[in-house]
Amino acid sequence: MSLWYALLDGLSLEWLSMNFMKNALLAVLLMGPLFGLLSTMTVTGKLSFFSDALGHSGFTGIAIGVLCGSALPMAWAVALAVAFALLFSYVRGRTSQASETIISVFSSTAVALGIFIATMNGSSFTKFNKYLIGDILSVTPGEIGLLALVLVLVAVLWILASNRLVLTAVHPQLASSRGIPVRGYETLFTVSIAVVVTLAMSWVGLMVINSLLVLPAAAARNVARNLREYHLFSVLGALLAGVLGLVTSYYLGCSTGAVISLYLAVFFAVTFCLRKIRG
Repeated sequence: MSLWYALLDGLSLEWLSMNFMKNALLAVLLMGPLFGLLSTMTVTGKLSFFSDALGHSGFTGIAIGVLCGSALPMAWAVALAVAFALLFSYVRGRTSQASETIISVFSSTAVALGIFIATMNGSSFTKFNKYLIGDILSVTPGEIGLLALVLVLVAVLWILASNRLVLTAVHPQLASSRGIPVRGYETLFTVSIAVVVTLAMSWVGLMVINSLLVLPAAAARNVARNLREYHLFSVLGALLAGVLGLVTSYYLGCSTGAVISLYLAVFFAVTFCLRKIRG
């Protein structure tokens, strides 16, 4: 991190004068490509509400961890979110009901269970507010290292299997006929989302994290002419919104996650207006 700090010190920017802002910028630069890539599959696979459901299950995991006196409640959150994703994949593969219905069932159950555990014995809910709003300024170098590792793993997954993942999301029957293990890829993707959403929840905020998994790809889809542009525009949009959101929140003193979401909404509005020109 010392090299990163020295590099940014050379820019002589006011908002980068403190180390926690340098940490936050690096986290944003890692989260941009991560959410940009996952966003394309989330939108293509019609799982736009899935991240909300995973966030709720992650929150429940944190509540369980706190109740058990764990020093690392986030580990409980990741574990429960992954279990939630695996259970969702299992149920979805064995029912004819729409994915949105199954997601709603899991989401409502998870949030009710989380609130129930968090407020047991009259406990105050205040200590969990940071997970609802998020605080990217609290990110630590260790968490940045973990985020970088997750980004590398997701990038490798995309390099090796992006076409199969897209075909699985768009036309699972065709993918299956070509020998692609559809359930396996669907499970792998849902677990990837579970890990990313849970890790980023305390930095971005549960209330707005879904926008990071929907808006980049939704905006890119308005103007992309092919799959390569679709991924590229989604990643660039997420990166730009992340950096602008961090800078804006620094000067206005507001939630970074919320500002990033608003910039992504602007990105969608602009590309929506440009869709006919690109077409």
